[in-house]
Amino acid sequence: MEFSVWLGFFAASWAISLSPGAGAIAAMSAGLNHGFKRGYFTTFGLILGILTQIVLVGAGLGAVIAASEQAYLVVKWAGVAYLVYLGIQQWRAPGKPLVAQQADGVQVTRWQLVLRGWGINAVNPKGTVFLLAVVPQFLDLHHGLAPQYGVIAATLAFTDAVVMAGYTALAARVLSALRSEAHLKALNRVFGSLFVAAGALLATFKRSV
Repeated sequence: MEFSVWLGFFAASWAISLSPGAGAIAAMSAGLNHGFKRGYFTTFGLILGILTQIVLVGAGLGAVIAASEQAYLVVKWAGVAYLVYLGIQQWRAPGKPLVAQQADGVQVTRWQLVLRGWGINAVNPKGTVFLLAVVPQFLDLHHGLAPQYGVIAATLAFTDAVVMAGYTALAARVLSALRSEAHLKALNRVFGSLFVAAGALLATFKRSV
């Protein structure tokens, strides 16, 4: 990939990372409930989800998902269900920062935060279709594709790591400023509603023919 082409993709990747969506909601939710150091593990999962999408696109499976109505719908509704599930969990979360307990009282682990972030970006056909539309514009078909996909993956991982750090830190600062349990519970419900709204938006998304 030529440097000038990479600069174009680098600029596009910032726009992709900064655009509001389920990833940004997840990062802010994690910062609110876990603080920055712990909540940032959600971002590791989000990045792994992006890398999963790039592998699918690079291997040609993304094209299958985009072209097959049945495969697309399976992935799409799995993504919708997952976002709504996260929304309900967030809505029901207690207004107790840095605890983030599940219903059985077991503390959410860092690994669970990573898996949560991964699920948000990996099970998202909208991301697959988007990568299929954007990535080919920056590929040189006369050279090896694997190294180019590697550069694209590293670039997206970097920009997402920086942007999601900002979202997580912003929410963590809100957390440190709040002392009222009622306020924290209200914010949890706001983020829960945003997750459900993201799921509803995904439900309305249609792949281009």
